[in-house]
Order: sequence, then structure tokens, then C-alpha cells
Amino acid sequence: MKYSVIVPVYNRPDEVDELLESLGTQTLKDFEVVIVEDGSKIPCKDVCDKYADILDLHYYYKENSGPGQSRNYGVERAQGRYVVIVDSDAVLPPGFMQAIDDELQRQDTDAWGGPDAAHDSFTTIQKAISYAMTSFFTTGGIRGGKKQLEKFHPRSFNLGVRRQVYLDLGGFSTERFSKMSLYGEDIDFSIRIFRSGYSCRLFPEAWLWHKRRTDFKRFWRQVYNSGYARINLWRKYPEALKPVHALPAVFTVGAAALVLAALLCILLTPLFGIWSLLLAIVPLLPLLLYALLIFADSTVRNGDVQVGLLSVPAAFIQLIGYGVGFIESWWTNCLMKQHG
Repeated sequence: MKYSVIVPVYNRPDEVDELLESLGTQTLKDFEVVIVEDGSKIPCKDVCDKYADILDLHYYYKENSGPGQSRNYGVERAQGRYVVIVDSDAVLPPGFMQAIDDELQRQDTDAWGGPDAAHDSFTTIQKAISYAMTSFFTTGGIRGGKKQLEKFHPRSFNLGVRRQVYLDLGGFSTERFSKMSLYGEDIDFSIRIFRSGYSCRLFPEAWLWHKRRTDFKRFWRQVYNSGYARINLWRKYPEALKPVHALPAVFTVGAAALVLAALLCILLTPLFGIWSLLLAIVPLLPLLLYALLIFADSTVRNGDVQVGLLSVPAAFIQLIGYGVGFIESWWTNCLMKQHG
């Protein structure tokens, strides 16, 4: 068998149903599916049973240990030469597995990753979040499919690797980092791929639909934790921190300074009257222009004004949430030496 699709699951039977349905429509059939139930209170066993005659499907239930260890558990039991790891909230287009096979036949590699996109069935908030995570204007860049093919660091929602390479590397780390255990383990794994001398590429045509978070509160927590994890990764791997990773922190500080300048102008209204209020608009202009840029670009890309409007708060959450986590982690771990 050539491929094993590994899916860690925690309390998401409905998502698994959609994922398995999409796996059943793949044009390339030479793969098995390994579902690893990570101690769920709401198991997906009944859902998996529906697809027993459609897919070569193997279901395992284990105690909760997090997605990384669940992926390791699945890979250890897989039979394929290559493992394809996807999240349970992913939906695959019919040509997903074929695109992987085509790329491997064109140029073999030890590991790879693919981009993601928003499905037509996604809610407007999901589409706005997807835009924020893939747009050039929010540092989403490569996740949206930018064709920097070599030295690509894949994410765990769409990751492929030669099974023996995965086992040689020991899979996802068994360390339990505070705020990094869930949000830095895939970067940790991809760094170890390159450090060990293995090759890894972007497969631009092996894209999938990724639902991500379904509301802004959860999205904030996701990007905040990702920002926090980046400093922890840097402490372990110096190459994990590049100037682009600091841009959301710079944006956050700059936005805060502009807002404070506007508030100061408003506070001076009793002294300077209407001129002070008019002056308060000036520091806000860069933020307003940025919001207009996001709205226009997202509206054109999605063909939906409502998605364009929601993309504005989504973009600010993506940048400021990440920036706040990054700054807090830097302050706590680097200045105060309170490692966590």
C-alpha cells in the first residue's frame, strides 16, 4: 500500500463524517484511512462504521494525549509507504490524493505540505477567517498557496511524509510545552525534518478545504497561542524565528500607538475644541486605509461583500492576537525568565 491517511479526532463526529465522505470520492484509491480517537467523550465510531464498505478504514480509540501523540499512534499502526496527515476539520477535493501522487512521481521528496482554501459551504465567518490566514496582506502568504516550493515548512492540517522518515524522527515531539504543545508541535516537527537532512516541498496542487475556527473568540485564542509558541520555538531552534514572524508584534505596537495618539487628541478637545477632534482622525488614517484594503481585496477574492466586511476584524484579530501572544511570550520567557 502506498498511502496511509492519519486523522486524530477529539469530539468531532460530524466533521469526521464530512472528511470521510470526501475521502470516499478520491480519484486515486490506493490508500488506507487511520482514525485515532483521542479519548473523545463523543466518539465517531458509528460514523466510521458507515464507511467500512467504502474505505479501507481502521479505527482506534486511546486515552487522551493530544493530537501530536495521536498522530504518532496512528503512524505506528499504518501500512503505507507514505503517511498523509490531515485534521478532522478538513474536507478534500476529489483530486487531492492524485495531486500528491503526481508530485511524488514528478520529483520524489521525503516530506511535503499543501495549502488550504475556503469551501463554498463555509459560513461567512469561516470564509473571513480563511482569508485572514491566507492573505498576503495578513502575512498568511505561503498558506494561501504562494509558490515557494522548496524549504516549505508544512502544517499538521495538510502534511505528508515518508513513513520511515517519520519513524526515524520519532514523530511529533513528546515534550509538553506550555502554549506550544498544540500550536508549535508541527513547526517543531518540520524543523527537525530539515535539521536531519531530509527534503520537504510545497505541493501547490495538493490543497484542501480547512474549516479552522468557527468564531472570532476561538480564532483569537488560536492565533494568540501561535504567537506565544513562536518564542518557545525560537528558544529551542534559533532558525525558527525570522523577521516576518515579528511583523504582527510590530503591527500591534504600531496600532496601539496610533489609537493612543487619537485618544490623546480627543482628551485635548476642551483646550483646542473641534480642531482637536479633527486632528484625532489623522493617526487613525493608516488603520482605516488598511481596513479598506482588506475589505476590497477580500470582497473581490470571495465575491461577497459580507465576507469582505468580516475579513476586516478577522485580519486585525489575526495580526494583533498573534502579536500579543508573541510579545507576552517574549516578555515572560526572555525578559522575566519565567519559562512556560
